[in-house]
Amino acid sequence: MKNVYPVFFTQAKDVILIEVPDFGILTQGKNMNDAIDMARDAMELHCVSMEDAKEEIPLPSELKKLQVANGTFAEEGETFISLVDIDSEEYRRKTDTRTVRRNVALPSWLNYEAEKAQINVSRVLQEALINTLGLQRKI
Repeated sequence: MKNVYPVFFTQAKDVILIEVPDFGILTQGKNMNDAIDMARDAMELHCVSMEDAKEEIPLPSELKKLQVANGTFAEEGETFISLVDIDSEEYRRKTDTRTVRRNVALPSWLNYEAEKAQINVSRVLQEALINTLGLQRKI
C-alpha cells in the first residue's frame, strides 16, 4: 500500500519530536532527515503489522482539519506539519527476509531431471514467482 500521511514535527531542544496522528505513533529523530526516516519507518512497520492482522489501514487526515496546537508535543517547541510518503509493500520486501516452507508437487520425472542437473528447485520457483508477479528482486 502506498500513501502520503501528515506528520507533526516539533523542533525541541536537541531533537525533533514526531507525531503521526492517523496511527497514534510518537517517535523522534536527531535531525530533519533522521526524523523523516524515523516517521516513515514507524508508519510502514505499523501498516505491515495492520495488514498482517487483516486490519483496515486508516486514510490520511485532511491537512485543513489538523491543528498543530492540538499536537502531543505542541508545548515542547515549534511544530509544523509535513507529508511523508510510505510504501508498505516495499518495506515488507526490504525487511521481511524470513523463508516459508511450501510443499510443491512435481512429476517424478521432472524432479529426477532437476536433481540430475543439480538445479535448486526452490530458487527456480522464487525466480518464476517474481517474474510472474512482475516484482523486482530485493537488493
